[in-house]
Amino acid sequence: MNFKTLVALSSALVLVAALVPAQETNQVEQLKKQLQQLQENFERVQREQRQQIEALQKQIEALQQTQARAPTAALAAPPPAATPPELKQPWSPSQPLTLAGGGKNYLNLSFDALFAAGSSSAEDVEKLQLGGHDPNQRGFTVQNLELTLNGAVDPYLRGQVNLIYQIDSAGESIFEVEEAFLETTSLPANLQLKAGQFFTEFGRLNPQHPHTWSFVDQPLVNGRFFGPDGLRNPGARVSWLLPTPFYAELFLAVQDSHGETAHSFRNDNEGELLFGRPTTQGRLKAFGDLLFTPRLATSFDLSDTQTLLLGTSAALGPNGSGARTDTQIYGLDWFWKWKPARQHGGFPFVSWQIEALLRRYDAAAYDGLLDPGNPTLPLPAERLTDYGVYSQVSYGFRKGWVAALRGDWVSGDRGALSPDPDRDPRWRVAPNLTWYPSEFSKVRLQYNYDDRENLGTDHSVWVQFEFLLGAHGAHKF
Repeated sequence: MNFKTLVALSSALVLVAALVPAQETNQVEQLKKQLQQLQENFERVQREQRQQIEALQKQIEALQQTQARAPTAALAAPPPAATPPELKQPWSPSQPLTLAGGGKNYLNLSFDALFAAGSSSAEDVEKLQLGGHDPNQRGFTVQNLELTLNGAVDPYLRGQVNLIYQIDSAGESIFEVEEAFLETTSLPANLQLKAGQFFTEFGRLNPQHPHTWSFVDQPLVNGRFFGPDGLRNPGARVSWLLPTPFYAELFLAVQDSHGETAHSFRNDNEGELLFGRPTTQGRLKAFGDLLFTPRLATSFDLSDTQTLLLGTSAALGPNGSGARTDTQIYGLDWFWKWKPARQHGGFPFVSWQIEALLRRYDAAAYDGLLDPGNPTLPLPAERLTDYGVYSQVSYGFRKGWVAALRGDWVSGDRGALSPDPDRDPRWRVAPNLTWYPSEFSKVRLQYNYDDRENLGTDHSVWVQFEFLLGAHGAHKF
């Protein structure tokens, strides 16, 4: 797959937009989003109103009993009626905290905890699992403790902060600000601006937080191309909702290209060799040293019961291999979902998700003498091409129960350094079964079969448990 192929695909998507009859308007798409949010909050509002009605009934009954016990003489000349105390709405665990601002400001506060336990036949479990939130050792793993704050800043802005706490395999605590950003809510011409620290909107899985994944761990291609923590950095993003009869949105993010969260770009790799070569972050010298990520996302209703989402993404920026070396990553993503007209609580359903990625990494020449005490073979300048894909199917066969299967494969063209554990072919098959006792918890059992070239096969079994406290905003479909 090459750049021309991606350009041709993007052109085809735009051509489809021109041929589809104009049956809906942009305003309809926005109303659909509002309707979805209202439907998600309907049960919560209904529960709170029921609690308020019960509280009012109890107060009425208490007043009636007081009047019945009053003396007969007092009934002849009743005192002035006292003003009943103001009713206070009962608190709900999923109720947002309201700040000052006459109801215009609010804050949703939630805490999500994700744990795993299990074992693997691999001696190097940390190298087997490429994701920073994957189970990384035999026994128990604290995958992710996430405190999320989100809400309205004012009529024009909304904000979100995600604070993450982890414990690594050595028992060391890790605390970080995973995301902290502002988004506009009322720009004209269907535009939206986003600024701060945020996950890059590349494909479907990269912008998602671990508790929304359908599997215990992230796909191999994401771990190999984007690193353990995914592609994210400080920056800004603009999006435009296109005036098409179906959903179509263009994104362009501009972010810093250095650090461990820019794995394939200006990442120093914690001083270790990458593809047999030393890397450095370097300094930002020009606008072109930033990371640029365009994306086109579309959605089509194939029928009353089927929805199809298609997307294409790219990430373009310098890497740390040399003074003038670049990295290009291209991706295609597909998501299809079937849900019958007669369903209860979102069940039954079938979904199918695919992402295919290609990376071109310009590797500088290296003389092999970085460490005189441990010299390595010299390597020439070359362009390394890697590719990978994952495909996953989920079947919600009854309310609260989901069976899923994912297949992963990554590989790359042979380079001067061979074998290279960062580029060697490998594949994985992972079935799992998830039970959701409620919308606030889940239990997942997953088996992984891994095959790594030059290392052999491994078997792993993981059990994952999650619980959620508080109100957590709805995630993108």
